[in-house]
Amino acid sequence: MFAIAKLRPELGIDVIEAPEPAIRPGHVKLRVKSGSVCGTDLHIYHWDAFSQGRIKPPRIIGHEFCGEIIEVGEGVPGSRIGEFVSSESHIVCGTCRQCLSGQAHVCVNTRLLGIDVDGGFGGFAVIPTENARVTPRVVPEGVASMLDALGNAVHTVMAGPIENGTILITGMGPIGLFAVAICKALGAHKVIVTEVRQYRKELAEQLGADVILDPTQHDVAAELRALAPQGVDATLEMSGHPSALPLAITHTRPGGRISLLGLYQEAQQTIELNTLIMKGIDLQGIVGRRLPETWDQMIWLLVEKKLDVTPVVTHRVSFRDVQSAMETLEKGEAGKIVLDFSDAG
Repeated sequence: MFAIAKLRPELGIDVIEAPEPAIRPGHVKLRVKSGSVCGTDLHIYHWDAFSQGRIKPPRIIGHEFCGEIIEVGEGVPGSRIGEFVSSESHIVCGTCRQCLSGQAHVCVNTRLLGIDVDGGFGGFAVIPTENARVTPRVVPEGVASMLDALGNAVHTVMAGPIENGTILITGMGPIGLFAVAICKALGAHKVIVTEVRQYRKELAEQLGADVILDPTQHDVAAELRALAPQGVDATLEMSGHPSALPLAITHTRPGGRISLLGLYQEAQQTIELNTLIMKGIDLQGIVGRRLPETWDQMIWLLVEKKLDVTPVVTHRVSFRDVQSAMETLEKGEAGKIVLDFSDAG
């Protein structure tokens, strides 16, 4: 089969011919249909500090993908053969305190597909049966390939009330864009977003953002005071930009919430703690997807609430064009890029 792999501890990735993975107990084998390129894949491509500290080449990458189960290992019901599934990237132990208390998304023994073990950017993939999440075939294949990422947005948005609320979303990367559509599907009164890139501002408008503020063109603080004099009900921080934290604390109403998903290049940030405390704001760290709760919510949104995130899929290319896909992502000229693996086997 063909696959996309990190072969060497240096800049770049390669399209290679690799052995078809063998089935193992407790696992299922997929014929991969599509994969979605993630910002993490771009970090791997650049061989940055995160990659250097985590990945041991050679490694087949890819943690966002979908496909059809064609074989099952010992202990997996044969009835799973033929299921259309999307990948959950977090392989959890099931035995630690977090797993046993319904917090598997922060399992202390988590391993990640495409990072700690071989991922799904190839003609076939073998993954734990729990990580192969059944996806209704009414979900478009391009969307099904990125449910792992969509789940991040669902987890962030649904970590508190949304209906009839005024919501601020900082940063219109793919997860922020997803969040716009989710908030609208859940009945938000008003969705205000911040973004500097024109390409992403246009996508945010397509997905239903009511107000788009560009910090390079607007006095965002003044605009927010006018739009929400008492403060927004929730701020969903997706940007990882230092300016987003004081903005969120200042403009989230007393008793509101700030949900943090974006990661910061500089982990140490200065914030006004007294204001945060005296306003009684809930400050939440968000990671991954709650297992299986977020997956159930996501399928409900897609099927029952008709959540439409197809505008986020801006490019669909052959897996052979992964190099150009990385370059396009780096320029910020894409939402999600979907790779076609239909002829990789």
